[in-house]
Amino acid sequence: MIWIYKEDRLCEMPSLADALGISGAQEGRPAASAAGASGSPGCRCSARCPVVSAVGAGGKTTTLHRLAEDFVRQGQQAVVTTSTHILEEDEPYFLRAAAGESLTDQQLREAARAFADQVREKLDCFGQVWTGSPAPGGKLCGLPGSFLEQLRGLGVPVLIEADGARKMPMKVPAAHEPVIHPRTTHVLSVYGLDAVEEKLENVCFRKELAEKILKKNGAEPVTAEDIALLAASPEAGRKGCPEQAAYTVVLNKADNAERRETALAICSLLKDRGIGRVIVTSRMDVRKQ
Repeated sequence: MIWIYKEDRLCEMPSLADALGISGAQEGRPAASAAGASGSPGCRCSARCPVVSAVGAGGKTTTLHRLAEDFVRQGQQAVVTTSTHILEEDEPYFLRAAAGESLTDQQLREAARAFADQVREKLDCFGQVWTGSPAPGGKLCGLPGSFLEQLRGLGVPVLIEADGARKMPMKVPAAHEPVIHPRTTHVLSVYGLDAVEEKLENVCFRKELAEKILKKNGAEPVTAEDIALLAASPEAGRKGCPEQAAYTVVLNKADNAERRETALAICSLLKDRGIGRVIVTSRMDVRKQ
């Protein structure tokens, strides 16, 4: 389930794409070429062919899966890639790009064009493509720049996993992180509600950096205030967010009433810090609880 924070309450939305305001089709226009509102007053980002970068805690891949599937259900297409690493899944819509390190400039341009043709074929078959360059350990890593520009030229949403967190529900980025594409239109900063009341050292990737920002030690429990502070911080959740990008906090694992109350508390604290775009997600249908 998906909710947005609006008028001090959680309002259910039909999809993540709708919650972000990038669902696409307008009446009388085909889905693949429609434009929509970004949902952020004064935002200059494109709702037609967004570049979405997901950063922060564990759950980024699930979030991008959800968003890509939303586009496909709406009759659109989407490409998912990474600027760091993602696991390569045994799915027909995954595509390994050629490694570009040993190619000349001319060979790289030709390989990029051939890659774009392969992506188009996959999109026509499956509606979505997940792609990256081959990496050790059954993973895919970031594409060469010319390949990524070919993706942007396809005229479809490009979704990028731009950070790593080793599946932990909190993350503070190191100096070299996150790796956000400069033309990103939407940044999704992910936090897990299951971190609250757990010891910081047990639930936060790069906990020593979190300790400095939060001014607490790793043995202390995480609070709603901690997550709000990190999500609003230019040293943490907002680090590297391009000026033109709409910044949205995603609170995942809202799988019971207690966690949804925690989510509401975090939303209120974020609002006080000037962040009004918050999405709360659950993989469960809580209406059945």
